[in-house]
Amino acid sequence: MKLLKLVTLLLLLGSASFAQIRVLMVGGGSSHDFDKWYKGADAATLERDGLATVTYTDKPEEILPQLKNIDVLFLCNNQPLKDTLLRQGIFDFVNAGKGLILAHAALWYNWQDWPMYNFKLVSGGSRGHARYGEFTVNIKDAKHPVTKGAVKKFSLKDERYYYIPDPAGPGIKVLASTEPDSEGKVFPSLFVVKHPKARIVGFALGHDAASHELPVYQTILRNAVKWTAKK
Repeated sequence: MKLLKLVTLLLLLGSASFAQIRVLMVGGGSSHDFDKWYKGADAATLERDGLATVTYTDKPEEILPQLKNIDVLFLCNNQPLKDTLLRQGIFDFVNAGKGLILAHAALWYNWQDWPMYNFKLVSGGSRGHARYGEFTVNIKDAKHPVTKGAVKKFSLKDERYYYIPDPAGPGIKVLASTEPDSEGKVFPSLFVVKHPKARIVGFALGHDAASHELPVYQTILRNAVKWTAKK
């Protein structure tokens, strides 16, 4: 009987350690093909080898009821989230120590009536980007779990986001940044927000196939989900 209980316990522990990470991905809005590159490509990347289960929505009213059942909220949306209960629900989710990924358009200063989003969750934001084109990204912290297995330098075509940290915000740790542009300016491409309770990753890349189909992008994305979910 004791042996049976021990085997059962080991099986339960084993299944818990390989439990799939539950991700809610929120897209929708203008300027990007969210269905193709997030609902399609990124969801497939995250679900590969059983890492995660991904639920995608572009309907803001579907977000709040699902927050209690997920490990990571993945925001890539370029549409407003106007409901005050939803906004509070997102902050409650983060303050409970859950994972948050802010991808591409979610790093924008989109919501003039919701300044606390950029201030507390993004710790800054982007008000513009360079014309779509090729540039190089350099990994600055190769030892962080989010950059594990990523090549230290890679080039791609994307929108070079002008993300600027808010000095009054919680602050960020830059994991990867762009090469200097023609004016010598460097911008974060990948960073973590120094939130006191949650793990938050900002990932500025992701306009189209040149990002989403790039192996290093996929490696970083999977790492980010694992790290924010504390797996």
